[in-house]
Formats: sequence, C-alpha cells, structure tokens
Amino acid sequence: MPKTSTTIDRQIIILESRGLLISDKDKAKEILEDVGYYRLGFYLFPFEKSYPHLENRSHEYIPGASFKDVVNLYYFDCDLRLILMRYLNRIEIAFRTAIIYNLSNKYCTNPIWFVSSDIVNRSYTADFERKVYNTDFRRNPIIHRHHKKHPDERFAPAWKTIEFMTFGAVLKLYEQLKEREDKILISNKFAIRQIVTFENYMHTIRHVRNVCAHGLLLYDLRLPQAIRRGPAAYNPSTRSNIIGALSVIKYMMRQVSVNRANDLCRQINKLYENLCTVSPKLKTLIPDFSTI
Repeated sequence: MPKTSTTIDRQIIILESRGLLISDKDKAKEILEDVGYYRLGFYLFPFEKSYPHLENRSHEYIPGASFKDVVNLYYFDCDLRLILMRYLNRIEIAFRTAIIYNLSNKYCTNPIWFVSSDIVNRSYTADFERKVYNTDFRRNPIIHRHHKKHPDERFAPAWKTIEFMTFGAVLKLYEQLKEREDKILISNKFAIRQIVTFENYMHTIRHVRNVCAHGLLLYDLRLPQAIRRGPAAYNPSTRSNIIGALSVIKYMMRQVSVNRANDLCRQINKLYENLCTVSPKLKTLIPDFSTI
C-alpha cells in the first residue's frame, strides 16, 4: 500500500513514538516547516538502532537520541558544504587554467586545438558541438559576442571556450587527450605523475562538488569511485567516504595554495569541534572529521 503524506503534528508524533526526544515541539514544528520531514530524515539515520544498515529498518532510535542533535547534524552538513564550495572552486579553476594555459601555448598555432582530432580523441571531437558547444552554450554572453564579431569562426578560441565549459566537460576533455605528455603537463601542476591517480582525484573533486551544489549529504558520503593510493593521505577504511574525499581535497588545495589548504583544515576542524561540543553523542555516530 502506498505511503501518504502526513501533517507536521503527525510527523512529531511518529518521531516520538520511535524514541526521539523532542523537548521543544514549537521549535520542532518550525524546523520541519523550514527543512522538511523527508530531508531531515537523512540526518535521523545515524540515530537509528539499525544504522548503517539500509535493509529491514525499524526506524527506532537509540536511547537519548534527540531532535536537537539531528538538527545540529543537519546544520553541520550545511556549513561544511559552504566551506567546501569555496575551496573546490579554487581547485576547479586551477585545473581549468592549467589546461588552457599549457595546451594553448603548446599548440599556439591552433587556437581551437580542443576540437583537433590530432590532439583529442575523435570520439570527443565528433560530439563536441552537439554535447558541449550547443545552442545553450552559444547563449553565453561572451561566446555570443565572439561569434557576433567573428561570424565565420565555428568555435571561439580555447581560452574563451574552455573557460565556460562545465567542470565535467573539462575533465572529459582532459581524459580524451591523445598524448600522455599532454596529460602529464597538467597533472604535474598538482605534483602527480600517475595519470590514473590524477584522474581519480579529479573525479573525487567533481563528485564532491556536485554533492555540494545539489545539497546532498556530506557526512554520510559514499564515493562512486574509491580513492586510489597516491600522494594524498590514504587510509583503506576511508577511501570511499567523506574523510577520504577530504584528504584528496586537502592535498589538491595544497598544490594551489598552502595557506588556503591550512585555512580549509582549520575551518573544518573548528566546525567539527563545535558540533561535538553541542552534540557529544555525534562524535561516535559520524566520521571523525578531526583526522583531516
């Protein structure tokens, strides 16, 4: 039988019947109206007796679980997302700039080298106009002005085009470079010699960035690709979760700016310390963010 929607009053009754302590029902109603019962449910998960198992869940909560702790975890996740976006953006821009600068100078006689089948795999260049340089892309004001000024040019030069491509499209372009030397030219910017490791790190960066952009869970993150052993701090037990991802972000940020990498660690550690102060129970329920 399909589930039906419930009122906020009913939601509070359900939560209390499962063992959740709610000391201020008026505040709980306010938060449920703001955040939503379904979204908040993702932050209730660590307090379930069956956590972290997803099958055969009773939705009963551990003794002492409180609505206040759930909300504190939710806001911790929100604040962590805001912190990470700043640094992920720095890494993305550094990666994008490394490709534009190094390869545009190497292939200086070909300003649209990114669609040259001598430089990039034909499978990528053949679909570039349909998948990347499409009508929506051409609506970008700078790209639009370029073609208005140069109507005979099929593409704007690399330093314009790649600047406005999505992170995913830029990463795909890197992966489709034909020459190993071209890839190493970029990965060396981040002091990584192994191309497969560099690509793995960049996919980690991209995934966390997408998680942040779409407001998805960070504290309980599960990476689609486990982190490879490399120059970032490596722990087999964290290679698929948020702590492993943060080790990669920290390493990559350090190659861009040591000071900013240190700022990143300080901000996350302070955020985690504050969480453990207001909700000590969470220290044993979620990953240890102090290890980064």
